[in-house]
Amino acid sequence: MSSIPTKFFGDVDFAPDSVFTFPSGLPGFEDEREFLFLNVPESDPVMFLQSVTMRNLCFVLLPILAVAPDFRLKLTPEESEALRLTAEREPALGSDVLCAALISAKSGEPLCANMMAPIVVNVNNRLGIQVIHPDSGYSHRHPITIGEPALAC
Repeated sequence: MSSIPTKFFGDVDFAPDSVFTFPSGLPGFEDEREFLFLNVPESDPVMFLQSVTMRNLCFVLLPILAVAPDFRLKLTPEESEALRLTAEREPALGSDVLCAALISAKSGEPLCANMMAPIVVNVNNRLGIQVIHPDSGYSHRHPITIGEPALAC
């Protein structure tokens, strides 16, 4: 068992095989390539993507289908190859890949999800990428619905 210090969760123990690798990092954090998905039961379905090497780097995520139940993931052949997925068919959300939206939680502003550039990880080999599809029809400021009304972004 290994342990890392984090800003928001204290020391986190983890098994080395629970680390997800992002070979190209994430936009703006290209040198950060190893992350853990942290689940806090009282925050479910919110997930946290914690850097293994940078204590202060932690992203807030929601499963993509929790934000938009009709979301359709379309990967380019290069994205499928980066995740080591078969390019002949679209991967199944939940069984082949985990797909999550980054949450924007700026002080004084409503919560929004980045549906245009979700985090996608292959659950079988723990490889991840952020896919950025500006022409997908999805917004980077998708309102998060809490209860009935949508929060404006």
